Amino acid sequence: MDFKDTPEEAAFRAEVRAWIDANAPKHLLEELKNASFASNGVVSEDPIAAGKAWQKKKAEAGWACLHWPKEYGGGARTPIERVIWGQEEGPYAALTGVFTIGHGMCGPTVMSWASEEHKRKLLPPLASGETVWCQLFSEPASGSDLAGLRTRAVKAEDGSGDWIINGQKIWTSGAQYSDWGLLITRTNPDVPKHKGLTMFFLDMKSPGVEVRPIKQANGQSSFNEVYFTDVRIPDSQRLGEVGQGWEVSLTTLMNERLSIGSGMSTGFPELFRFCMEAEIDGEPAVKDSGVRSKLAQFAVKQSGLKYTGMRAISALSKGEIPGPENSIGKLVAGATMQELSMFALDLQGEAGVLWNEESPQQGRFQAMLMRSPATRIEGGSDEILRNIIGERVLGLPGDIRVDKDVPFKDIPTSGRKKK
Repeated sequence: MDFKDTPEEAAFRAEVRAWIDANAPKHLLEELKNASFASNGVVSEDPIAAGKAWQKKKAEAGWACLHWPKEYGGGARTPIERVIWGQEEGPYAALTGVFTIGHGMCGPTVMSWASEEHKRKLLPPLASGETVWCQLFSEPASGSDLAGLRTRAVKAEDGSGDWIINGQKIWTSGAQYSDWGLLITRTNPDVPKHKGLTMFFLDMKSPGVEVRPIKQANGQSSFNEVYFTDVRIPDSQRLGEVGQGWEVSLTTLMNERLSIGSGMSTGFPELFRFCMEAEIDGEPAVKDSGVRSKLAQFAVKQSGLKYTGMRAISALSKGEIPGPENSIGKLVAGATMQELSMFALDLQGEAGVLWNEESPQQGRFQAMLMRSPATRIEGGSDEILRNIIGERVLGLPGDIRVDKDVPFKDIPTSGRKKK
C-alpha cells in the first residue's frame, strides 16, 4: 500500500496546514500536549468552552465533521481527506473530545434513523459545536447486557401519543454538560429482551431528568448516573419503529467502537519520549534491552491499531456501515493503555506513587492507569468484544443464551423471590 499523498492530496494537506497555522488557538498548545484520554489538558480556561470555540471556528470555515453531508453541517470530504485533516490538526484535536460521542455515535444514528426535518434541525448545531450529545444506554442492573435494560417507556394516558419514561442509566459520559441524548428504553416486556426496545432522542433539560456525576478514582467526573422520573417525550422523537430499538442501537454501537477504537490514545508516543528522558543505572532507559523489547511490542500494537483504523475508513469510503471487526481496535487499545501505563510507573520506581506537578511527566501515566479500567468497559467490555469478534468476525459458535426466546418479564433476577 502506498501512503504517499497524490498531488491533489498534497494540495489539500497544504491548505489544511495553512488554515490551522493561521487559526489554531496556539496559546493552548503547551497544555494540549499534556492531554490524556478523557481530558484535553486545558486548565487555564474552561476546557469545554475552549472546545466549543475551536469547533465553531472550524465549522465556519467548512472544516467541521468532514465526513458529513454539507446539508447537515459537514464538509462532504473524502475519507482520505478526513485522515489528512486529523494528521494535521494534531494536538488541537484534543479540544473537541467533548464532541466525540455526538459526532462519532449519536450523529450517525440520527442521520440513519431520524426524519429529514429532525436531521436538518439537530445535526448542524452538533457539527458546529453549539450542542453536545450523550448516549443513555448502560444501566446498573444489566451490566454489559444492553438488551437487559429496565428503563420503561409507556404511552401517556392522555391520548397525546407522548411517551412517559421512568428508570435509570449509569456510566453516561458527559451527561452533565449535554444538551441532547440518545435514549434506549423498554416498551414491551412481553417479548424476548432484544425485541421489546425502542430508541428516542431526548432533550437533557426535560423536566424529570436528573444527572448525578460519579467521582472517579482519577479525580475526574466524566461519568454520570442519570435518573428519569415521569419524563415526557413526544412520539416524534422516536428513532425507528416501536420495538426496533435494538436494530437502531447497533448503528450507534458499531460507530461507537469505530470512534473509540480508532481514536483512543494508548500513550505510546508519551512513553517513548519518557524512555528517552528517564535513566536506568545512569544511562537513558531506552538503551536497556528490556525496555527496548517492551517499546517494540507497544509499537507493533500501535501500528496495528493505526492500519486497522485505516481499513475501517476505507470501508466507510465505499458507503459501508462500520462492522463488528471494529471491536478489535477498541479491545486492543484499552488493554494496551493499561499495560503501557503500568510499565511506565514501573520505570518511575518509587516516584510512581506520586501524582502531582512534581511527579515524572506531571502524573500523566498515573492518571492514565487510573482511567484505563474504564476504557475496557465503556463501549463494550473486553468479554463482550471477544464474543463479537469470535462469533461475527471469526464465525465461531455463539455462547449458549438460555434467555434468548424468553419474554423479558419472565427472565429471573437476583431480587425476585423463588416460588
